[in-house]
Amino acid sequence: MSTSSASSLVPSPNEVDCLCIGSGRFLRSVLVPALNAAGHKPAVIQTRGRTFLDYCAAGAVGDANTSSDVPLKYEVDVVEYDGTVATQIVDCWGAGTLGTEEGRDEVTKLLDQMKSISIIGVGVTEAGLSGPTSQSLIHLAAILKKIATLLSNNSLTCPNPNGKVCVVNTDNVPGNGSVICKYLLEIAKSDDSVTSFEDFLRNRVTFHNTMVDRITSQRDGSGGMVPRCEPVPSKALVIEDLDADLPATFSSQELKSKYGVVVRAQSGQLDGDIALKLRVANGTHTAVAHVMALSSLLMTDALAKEKGDEKATTLMSYLDSYFLDQILVAASDQFGKKETESVYEDWRKRLCHPKFGLSTFFITQNGAAKGGIRIGPTIRDLIQSNETVAVTTAFAIAAILRFLTPAKPSRNAKNSIYRGWLDGHDRESVVVPSGSSDGETAVYADGLRYNLAEGWYEFRGSCNCGNKTRPICELLGAFGTTKQPIEYLAPIKAYLSKEDGGNLGDIIEEGGESANNFCICVATLYARMVAGDGILAILKELLGKDGSGFSADCKSLVDGISPTQLDGQVPLHYRQGAVPEGSNLLETSVGTKPEHIASIVNAEVGSVMAIDLHTHLLPPSHGALCSWGIDEILTYHYLIAEYFITAPAEVTPEQFYVMNKQDQADVIWKALFIERSPISEACRGVITTLVAFGLSKEVEARDLEGIRRFYIQFRDKGLSGTEEFSRMVYKLAGVKYAVMTNVPFDANEAAHWRPKRKEYPDQFRSALRVDPLLAGDRKTIETTLRASGYDVTIEGARQYLRDWCDTMKPDYMMASTPHNFVLRDGSKGNLADVDKRGVNKEAMKHPFAFADVISPDVTCASSCDGEGDTVASIIDENSDFLSEVLMKVCEERDLPLALKIGAHRGINAKLRQAGDGVVAFADGNALARLCSRFSKVRFLATFLSVNNQHEACVLASKFRNLHIYGCWWYCNVPSLIEGITTMRVEMLGTSFTAQHSDARVLDQLVYKWAHSRAVIASVLAREYTKMVVAGWSPRRSEVRRDIVRLFGGSYEEFMKKSLS
Repeated sequence: MSTSSASSLVPSPNEVDCLCIGSGRFLRSVLVPALNAAGHKPAVIQTRGRTFLDYCAAGAVGDANTSSDVPLKYEVDVVEYDGTVATQIVDCWGAGTLGTEEGRDEVTKLLDQMKSISIIGVGVTEAGLSGPTSQSLIHLAAILKKIATLLSNNSLTCPNPNGKVCVVNTDNVPGNGSVICKYLLEIAKSDDSVTSFEDFLRNRVTFHNTMVDRITSQRDGSGGMVPRCEPVPSKALVIEDLDADLPATFSSQELKSKYGVVVRAQSGQLDGDIALKLRVANGTHTAVAHVMALSSLLMTDALAKEKGDEKATTLMSYLDSYFLDQILVAASDQFGKKETESVYEDWRKRLCHPKFGLSTFFITQNGAAKGGIRIGPTIRDLIQSNETVAVTTAFAIAAILRFLTPAKPSRNAKNSIYRGWLDGHDRESVVVPSGSSDGETAVYADGLRYNLAEGWYEFRGSCNCGNKTRPICELLGAFGTTKQPIEYLAPIKAYLSKEDGGNLGDIIEEGGESANNFCICVATLYARMVAGDGILAILKELLGKDGSGFSADCKSLVDGISPTQLDGQVPLHYRQGAVPEGSNLLETSVGTKPEHIASIVNAEVGSVMAIDLHTHLLPPSHGALCSWGIDEILTYHYLIAEYFITAPAEVTPEQFYVMNKQDQADVIWKALFIERSPISEACRGVITTLVAFGLSKEVEARDLEGIRRFYIQFRDKGLSGTEEFSRMVYKLAGVKYAVMTNVPFDANEAAHWRPKRKEYPDQFRSALRVDPLLAGDRKTIETTLRASGYDVTIEGARQYLRDWCDTMKPDYMMASTPHNFVLRDGSKGNLADVDKRGVNKEAMKHPFAFADVISPDVTCASSCDGEGDTVASIIDENSDFLSEVLMKVCEERDLPLALKIGAHRGINAKLRQAGDGVVAFADGNALARLCSRFSKVRFLATFLSVNNQHEACVLASKFRNLHIYGCWWYCNVPSLIEGITTMRVEMLGTSFTAQHSDARVLDQLVYKWAHSRAVIASVLAREYTKMVVAGWSPRRSEVRRDIVRLFGGSYEEFMKKSLS
């Protein structure tokens, strides 16, 4: 017997055994078809309106709905992957409404006529489950009361296995069944009319927790009555049934394969499904939707073009990497790798459906909370398990925050609605829309709009953060204009800490390295997005960043440094810059706060590629002359000298030097690293280098043999291993190229240049060492000329030098002056009458040696500074070798002459190279006379004594052909670097080169630059702060320009300077 009225339409009420409360598209496209397939006969009862009832009453599907012998029918469109639309006809055994009193009465009458009740489906909005005062829940309680009465008097039966009515929800409220149960129990307790209702709810009703997942929209022009769906996914409806209360048909293979119904009988399984859905499907959806919306890509089906569209390709590469490198890594242990991969495989196919997409703006709703719910768990697991947090994850959070940034500062916006600006549009221009394109304004959600032509969109504020508990959008909008990343760090951490934000409060508060790097990385990417770099352009850039692509660690995009590292004490290792050339962020002010300025300066110093304009390195192609390895580091002359300070009296230098290299290294390791703390700069440098090589555990264990094993892996490969090691060192040190010291007067090295020059990488550049010419050493020069087949004449010497310039192609000529280097007037000729008692000719020919002016037989008092020696001057201002050979060729070839001034050789000759000292007050006037006398020759100069540094700055300010560089040898310690650099900045601005390594062992590039960068950054931070206080606020590009100059740019400018 059918019942039909203005408020219901039920063809066969006694056959109905399921009620669906609500008429949402998901319920009609998933639950109702599944109930039919399971052998049930459901009726759909609308909660408020009557549109579905009217749709059925109008006989929308043929004439079927007018017959009393068959069920009602409605249509569901399924959009297949090839674009075809399959329209399914779904049976429905009744339609009604709870929106009117008459409609509620009709539902009561229906229950009286029903013979059995098995399933109650609930398909209301999230607002409908908001609390016990919700009308939807009040109506559901009334229905269940009626069912309780009918069951108690046997007017109605429940055929389910355990006799319990099963309530199945079809929304994605977490723990939805438990939520409904909780609120209904509260309603039951407040209602005295049915004393046993609470017991009935507890004992005769099962409220199943569920997960639903099928993307649905509506057929155009259907008024929402015809669901438009994607093909059924593998888990369209997952139901938790721990006590087997559902009908057995729900576990059938047909329901699983055709309708995506999965029943979970074990505790925790549904939680796993939900967690995976949130992390995988919802997480990637959220990660990409904000990016697409900001980029004016309106529908997710744009991703289907990944094989032919650059934007789609980049976006899907981003999502694939986010899944593989982040979600899969974080979820595999908990949910299983295979299951996690299966979920993504299914979701990826759905996401790339070419004919079925969702509005990207629609997905962005409540983005602040979604960041924590969908992305936060992955971040938490990665950090807690010490896994890499990649730039993709930071990018996803940054994109959410960018979307939630209003175009202008706002407070207490009307209805909490704020206006943002789309990528590619000027922030200021969208503050007040022009109104010229109102016809293009579209609504994407309740009360929220966008206009692509005018470049604006609306969003709702949420997630109150900060001390004043303002929405995160107001905190971000309060900045008004673009700032540097460090300034955004506080509000970003506040957002990530909030429960309705990132929900990572404990992780952020703990402040581990990974969490800090992640926060700063988010700030860096967010700042660039706000600056207008282009969100898709940034994404494409990340894809190819440093060869690691999207999988790069967040630390690769850390801009700045933590406050604890701003004092120059922590090594500042090179890392690729987080803000690339061309970024709009470079044209933003560095701000006014000292800590912000310091952070930016550290970022720029840490990422600048240094030019090491003087070293004693040689390339791997030069075989044994290329010095590298732990034993070479430990036997460096700094450490030999330090060892002999406290060496036992019975250990003499002679005994030490007859040992092989490894035994020497063992002795020094034991004395300076085991028996004493390696606190000196030279010892600390060894530690810094080893840690940078990833040998922290070996260092901690004091395991020298373990350290040696690290090097063996390179040595075992021969030349290719040395080349590999060299490339690694240069990369870690951040050195663009290093200038070698090449000695043509040494046969060992000359063999690598002639008869055929050996090829070597561009990272090595040559400098031609010419100490004998500067010293006027006639015997060494004439012997060399004869042996090489040149005329023993001035022109022969010139040609010898020219030919070596052609062979080596040096950047400059160079020499180290003896400790009593002077230029005097009055002497004539070619130094034939000069006494050369102090010249150590063998030392002058030794590779990398300096011109010794003290014989090993000469004893020098501890106070010796060169002034009291009886050694004759070995250079004359009018020397032919100086003026007619060296300077002549320098002018011809436009080559500078580099001078290192102030070494006192062999003050303890028994220590060999470790026995050299310093001239306390070298004669700077000699340099002044050279610059004046040879005004067309460029001079590079560095002084060894700290006492000469002020004079050097003054000279550099007087002679345009003079460039001061580096903190040489005994000045290359942090305390002196700090003072010397400060003085140079104050006197010369940026017209000098802050440092050179003077490295003799390849490994030393790592620590010498890391230590120097830290100190120089500390100095520059103070100097820029003083400048800002004075009233000049630099843009970041200006700071970068200055730092590039100080780390080699000024040197290259000087090398190109015209002196004609």
